[in-house]
Amino acid sequence: MSHMRDVRHVGLIGCGAIGTVIAKAIDDGTAGAFTLEGVYDIIRAKAESLAAQLSRRPHVASSAEELIRLPGLGLIVEAASQQAVRELAAKVLAARRDLMIMSVGALVDSELLMTLERTALKANGRIYVPSGAIAGLDAVKAASLASISEVTLTSRKSPKALKGSPFLDSLAATLSGLTEPKVIYEGPAKEACRLFPANVNVAGALSLASLGPDKVKVRVIADPRVHKNVHEVTVRGAFGELHARTANVPSPHNPATSYLAALSAIAILRRISSPLVVGT
Repeated sequence: MSHMRDVRHVGLIGCGAIGTVIAKAIDDGTAGAFTLEGVYDIIRAKAESLAAQLSRRPHVASSAEELIRLPGLGLIVEAASQQAVRELAAKVLAARRDLMIMSVGALVDSELLMTLERTALKANGRIYVPSGAIAGLDAVKAASLASISEVTLTSRKSPKALKGSPFLDSLAATLSGLTEPKVIYEGPAKEACRLFPANVNVAGALSLASLGPDKVKVRVIADPRVHKNVHEVTVRGAFGELHARTANVPSPHNPATSYLAALSAIAILRRISSPLVVGT
């Protein structure tokens, strides 16, 4: 059975920093031939405010369920939270909508991932996971086809960008007076995504593209001297060695979010609507 739904009609869950950039790119045509039909945010005022900024005003849904049921939708973009992925992703796929997941850290839960893959298969749907705020994911995917021995992600952010994660609330005092870089986490990607849900979605994407969340190693460094979100990926394997370093400008609306993450979602939309596909 071929993939027939019309993905050009898009719904958006989450109208924060990333959702806003994606919505505007759909609205002005940067993302390709798509129309934004509906938006939803748990804080309704955010959805209202975003809809008002667009030239083709989308429907503001009063619940996620209402958005998912909007007639004619082919694709829903999640730009809300890992919690939203856990609660809504299966419903989106079961309703025969394709799904783009920005809060990819949620997928380090292998049970959830299996459920979503099964649901998508049954509904003849697709799940899109953008590269997010790191470079090199195309090469990592190719390298994984041979054998990979080691994958490490080092994320360096300012203490301000790390605020609000469950892990750091207990360390808040330590971080407020920080003058030197400090390694605040070292361990598997699975745990990193749980402790820093808004900060290390890149670890989720890297895990899916390579060794999985238990084997990908993550270091998170709080560094008061950096003004960018810096991610360094190191991969070793049969292909050789890969080192990719990305220094991301934080989104002005949310320092935990990198602008590149939103751009990577727009790049996938363009790829879906383009006759030419470049890259792995």
